[in-house]
Amino acid sequence: MKKDIEIPKVEGVYVAIVNEYNAIYKTQDWNAYIINDNDADLEMVIIVTDGYSESKITSKFRKKVEVLPKKSYAKIEMIQEELFTLNNQFKVTYFKDNTMFDKVYTFKKNTINLEALQAVPLMEARGVVAK
Repeated sequence: MKKDIEIPKVEGVYVAIVNEYNAIYKTQDWNAYIINDNDADLEMVIIVTDGYSESKITSKFRKKVEVLPKKSYAKIEMIQEELFTLNNQFKVTYFKDNTMFDKVYTFKKNTINLEALQAVPLMEARGVVAK
């Protein structure tokens, strides 16, 4: 039965960790975003995140976005810098045109840092992008 389920390749959907100024607390924060660079809306987006290493594992964080409009993005969560020493994983499942898509985005340990910042699709910001 599993062999009959086809999950197509994910394209145009990214997870980015962005370094941003927080005007309320006057701090530089790291925030995770889901980005939809497609020409169609994403529906029922489910994101499950966690961090892990050989000796540590974080609790799971779950986020649901009912609709992520085409050419837009949504904040997933703020990430503390202490977690950058772990592998950070984002499991994303969504529907587009009544078809289910699923992909795991992984930021390897110590790859999220100021030297790795690059332009983020659709956002006027710089961050680390997992494709």
